[in-house]
Formats: sequence, structure tokens, C-alpha cells
Amino acid sequence: MTTGSGVGVLDKAAAILNALENGPTSLSQLVEITKISRPTVHRIAQSLVHHGLVGRDLHGRFELGGRLVELASAAGEDRLVSTAGPVLTKLRDLTGESTQVFRKQGEYRVCIASAERPVGLRDTIPVGTQLSMKAGSAAQVLLAWEDNERMIGGLQHARFTPTILAGVRRRGWAQSLGEREPGVASVSAPIRGQSGRVIAALSMSGPIERLTRQPGKIHHDSIVNAARELSDLLRIQSEG
Repeated sequence: MTTGSGVGVLDKAAAILNALENGPTSLSQLVEITKISRPTVHRIAQSLVHHGLVGRDLHGRFELGGRLVELASAAGEDRLVSTAGPVLTKLRDLTGESTQVFRKQGEYRVCIASAERPVGLRDTIPVGTQLSMKAGSAAQVLLAWEDNERMIGGLQHARFTPTILAGVRRRGWAQSLGEREPGVASVSAPIRGQSGRVIAALSMSGPIERLTRQPGKIHHDSIVNAARELSDLLRIQSEG
């Protein structure tokens, strides 16, 4: 947990932005997460909306604003994207399958980095591809550690169940068989930010014929270790 800077309003604004790291958040949830009074949270969040640092989704929830993306682009390549490349390549070479990193953005998960299997039948997911949060092992990972309200909302019309998500949390990885696309299997594990919260999902995907109907049994160690390595690298960079 980071200490305050001594400038109260900036510390509160930073706490609100940190709380929005995992996606759209209601005012009540912001109050619960930040422990800041409701009037103060509302006032600061509205000011951040005015400056484009925070936005509102279709349900009126607060979310990180587009101005942050512009500032991140101006500062240089996204840290997660730049750090993920070598880890994804090493995982691809180890497993022989395509690998990806997905980040939740609104109602979708977006591929922000990938390393494709160079030859043969493969699951091709170009960077920038938007996929459903209702199917696939990466979607399971991105939803499994959400708070109860978000999890309930995310489970509506999903191809997976609360029992499956409980299993994901217990063992620390997820698998899917033909959830997103017939004939495709995948295994995913959580990438955690400096605070320990899940900020993205690292995945490996390919045809069920190669991965079998128990891809997690074969590959979960490799996926979990790669996700942990990437999480550690991000933490070291943040501390540095």
C-alpha cells in the first residue's frame, strides 16, 4: 500500500484512479474501495471526468478516461505491452502454441500482445482484437477475481458458471474447450499489478486436437509460471 504524498486532494484522486484499474465502477463501489466519503468521491470523480481522466459507461459507472490513453501513448509504449513480448515468445516456444495477453475494456476483452505459432494450424488473434467476456479461459480469469456485483453481472449469458469461476480462483488458472470458437482450446492465468489485483490475463490457445480435452492438466504450470514472471517484472519496473 502506497503512502500519501501530503497533498490530500491528489492522493484521493490517485486512489480513485487506482480503484478504476479493473474496469467500470459505481459510486458506491468507489466509496467502499477508497474509504473516502461519498460526497468527496463524487466531487473528485466528476472533476476527473471534466478533464477526461475518468469517463462514464452506458450504465453511468465511472471508468478510466480516454485522456489517460493519450498520455500513456505520449509517454511511450504501454509497460505491460512492452514487457509481455519476450514472456509470450518464450511461452510460445515452450508450448508450441499461440500466446496472448488480454485486458478487460468495458464489456470486452482486448488482445494487447501476442506471439503466434509460426507454422501449422493455429489460433490467430491479432493485437487489437475484441472478444467477448462471456466465453473463453481469459474471460474466466478476468472475471474470477472481480467483486460479487461485477461477477454476477458478468455471468449473465456467459458460457461458464459460478462453480467454474470458483475453481479458477482456487487453482489459479482457467481452461476452456470450444467456448469461444468450436475446436479451439485455451488455458489462462492472471497477471497482477503492483497492488496484487488482476489487471490482465495471459493465455495460450490452439486446436483441441493438439491441446487435448484437458489442456490445463498439461500446460497449467507453464502458463501460471509465465503469468507470475510477467507480474514480477511489472512490479520490479514499478518499484524502480
